[in-house]
Amino acid sequence: MFKKVLISDDLDSINHGVQLVTESLGISEVTQVQYCDDAYLKIKKGIMDEAPYELLITDLSFKSDHRAQTYTSGEALIKILSREHPELRIIVYSIEDRPLKVRYFFENYKIDAFVCKSRKGMNELKDAIRQVYNGKLYLSPQIQNSLNKQSHLEIEEYDVELLRQLAAGKSQDEISHEFKQQAISPSSLSSIEKRLNKLRIQFKSNNAIQLVAVAKDLGII
Repeated sequence: MFKKVLISDDLDSINHGVQLVTESLGISEVTQVQYCDDAYLKIKKGIMDEAPYELLITDLSFKSDHRAQTYTSGEALIKILSREHPELRIIVYSIEDRPLKVRYFFENYKIDAFVCKSRKGMNELKDAIRQVYNGKLYLSPQIQNSLNKQSHLEIEEYDVELLRQLAAGKSQDEISHEFKQQAISPSSLSSIEKRLNKLRIQFKSNNAIQLVAVAKDLGII
């Protein structure tokens, strides 16, 4: 079983409940944090001390407060960790249950489990930890169809950023300029126009407003 686990959730009650689950599995070292920045720093310090965390259990939604944060959501935390430390096992424990959103996390961030917060959530989380330790993926029963071929998600991280920029009210010219500044490729106006047309067809949207609305409903942005 895992020996060192990090729990990241902004609610004390959830952190405490998750810790009880890990303790019931005989996990010897469990750390709780309420901010994604703290989770990131803990993981970095563990690696520097040659005592790395083996598993991260994190929520996706974190309420903002007076404290400035670099990583303001569980998704932002998972995104950076999946790039810098792909060996870290990650379990998402969230109220999110939209299939496309769930699939996006598995395909783009290579998470190991997605557990829905529910009446049976803690029991499912215990099962998830066991499965992940044994090298398997885990999904809560109500979202298992997220990985079926029928729900295949043909969308890339580039598309998500493009939709986010569109949702922020930026024009295609402004998005092109922003992408060039951030070294996001492709950044030409024609490429952005073609990609948006593809997304409109894929999500059966007649215009940019409808496209953004559908993307939000599906949990993509």
